[in-house]
Amino acid sequence: MDQLKVKACAKVNLGLDVIKRLPNGYHQVKMVMQAIDLCDELTLEKTGGGITLTTDSADLPTNEGNLIFRAAKLMQETFGLKEGLKVHLQKNIPIAAGMAGGSTDAAAVMKGINRLFDLKIPQAALMELSTAIGADVPFCILGGTALAEGIGEKLTPLPPIPFCHVLAAKPDISVSTKYVYEHLDAAEITSHPDIDGIVAAIIDGNLKGIVSRMENVLESVTITAYPVIAAIKKRMLALGAAGSLMSGSGPTVFGIFPDKESAGHALVTLKEESLAKQVFLTAPV
Repeated sequence: MDQLKVKACAKVNLGLDVIKRLPNGYHQVKMVMQAIDLCDELTLEKTGGGITLTTDSADLPTNEGNLIFRAAKLMQETFGLKEGLKVHLQKNIPIAAGMAGGSTDAAAVMKGINRLFDLKIPQAALMELSTAIGADVPFCILGGTALAEGIGEKLTPLPPIPFCHVLAAKPDISVSTKYVYEHLDAAEITSHPDIDGIVAAIIDGNLKGIVSRMENVLESVTITAYPVIAAIKKRMLALGAAGSLMSGSGPTVFGIFPDKESAGHALVTLKEESLAKQVFLTAPV
């Protein structure tokens, strides 16, 4: 096999709590992560040597500033690959959106190289290696639904959540994860999300129990800086979402809709009202 096409799925956070700031500057978190069916598409091809990255997005670097490049280089160096690799990225996931777009691309490349070069690396070993690229990358290799702890790299797989429609809306802004965490005072968080309750509801297959507990402590920083996030949340609820939340450090907001009709109506309405620049109707993976 000389060429391979792979998909890289975005994620949302059904709940996100920050426990404390660690001495190394990272934050200890506890969150529930969910892959969704909004995916980038990557084509991997063996070459004579080196790494070549191309993309249909003019907003992304094609050198070591891109996690795809770094992930490919890590795989080459770790496993002594003599052949080169060409990667083309078709970008569908919004950039700097709190949906792990860069991390999921890196994860897809690592999984793709594993298959393309027939390396037979176990998933657990690939996940452990991927922490060198970023804290979200192990989850993106795992996929599905998971409880994430530590700095996000300690994962406990969970059963799939009940089927629902997920409407994701990104306003015309980009948010730096670094900015959000630098402006978060973990010691001042007085109300913490019921992450254990979300996990229990997932195990019970109780979508209402999941949605009623959705909470993200990072909203306290991001909404203060960008009030449009709160406006989108409010609008989604008014349009019939059972619950709405900012994903990750934002600015993407997602809503959980129990039926396709109301989700489709909300999709059209949000596009017409221009509260969000990009709006997608998707579902859990």
